Amino acid sequence: MGAHAAPGWTAAWAAAPQNFDALPQLPGVPAAPKWMVQGTVRQQLTVALDGKQVRVRFSNRFGQRPLRIAAATVALGTGGGNLSPGTRQPLAIGGRAAFEVPAGQERWTDGADLAVRAGQILVVSFALAESVPATVVHRLPPDGAWLASGNQTDAAQLKDVQRKPWNLFVTGLDVTPPTPANVLVAFGDSITEGSGAESGADAARYPQRLGVRLQGVAGHTPVAVINAGIGGNRLLADFTGPSGISRFDADVLRQSGATHVLVLIGINDIGFGTFQGKLLPGFNPPTAQALTDGLQQLVDRARGRGLKVLLGTLLPFEGSGYWSEANEAKREAVNRWIRGRQDVAVVDFDAALRDPADGRRLAARYDSGDHLHPNAAGTAAMAQVADVPLLRE
Repeated sequence: MGAHAAPGWTAAWAAAPQNFDALPQLPGVPAAPKWMVQGTVRQQLTVALDGKQVRVRFSNRFGQRPLRIAAATVALGTGGGNLSPGTRQPLAIGGRAAFEVPAGQERWTDGADLAVRAGQILVVSFALAESVPATVVHRLPPDGAWLASGNQTDAAQLKDVQRKPWNLFVTGLDVTPPTPANVLVAFGDSITEGSGAESGADAARYPQRLGVRLQGVAGHTPVAVINAGIGGNRLLADFTGPSGISRFDADVLRQSGATHVLVLIGINDIGFGTFQGKLLPGFNPPTAQALTDGLQQLVDRARGRGLKVLLGTLLPFEGSGYWSEANEAKREAVNRWIRGRQDVAVVDFDAALRDPADGRRLAARYDSGDHLHPNAAGTAAMAQVADVPLLRE
């Protein structure tokens, strides 16, 4: 505990956003029309730490014009996007109930007096002062946002609700914990975000499962696990979301009170452009050396900011559309490099989830069915192997 100062603002939930206007388009499929958002947006999230106060991050990271908020509140959720009126607190910035977030920037609200416990559901409601293009979006949790007309930020239950598959603009929640806490940021792609782990079940994602394992262990430092995964994300190139290299500072190093990072990324760099075992024309995937150089850059940047680093080995993927002999060789080379590290903690997801009879495949009991993403049993196994003593140091 000696490395911790008195408890201050500490990340208790966050999501890594994407730019809605830059979402990948399938060949031959028309681009999605611009999505204009108006009225009230309500988002649900799960708190990872106990706290006496909360504050909320509004992100306009990808916006081209100011995000103007007419009113905003935070409250304990009662399920289905509803809130407990007796817990509702207004949110403000600089004491102003109406505020704006400039284009390309993010803003934290002032602290609100709301006592929360790890595992509780919160809802953040905000009314837009004007119609605005959807830009900053994410899927954590899936189906966690509700849209309604007018200003319904104080409503216990929204009227005339619309649902969208994306959450909007709210990307972080900090608390002031009663005692100092560690913050582990799980950084990666869809395996971290949670694809395949019972779609819609936020608790089935490996970072959330790990967080539950680490909660409430008597005599140990509390640990918040933050999910900074983006489905389809690549380490070295923009595609689904900004590249891992380019978003690492915003999504990891700038999380309030971050102490640890667990990096699991690279399989999309290896497999992108492969179909039925062959590399399609026009694709030039990175070498294993380029991937390990990129991972080394993340290690150096994290350690330069004082974070403890954990590297996860890449999971088996034979049978998926990404797999080929050449791609398997790259995965094995990257994993050898990770296992050979002496200066970081190695989380051997590969060894924990591979088929004992064929190490190039996920074990059937952990396979979601696409031979790439673990199912709920697989994410539970990932959480178990990632539960290392370093996280409590």
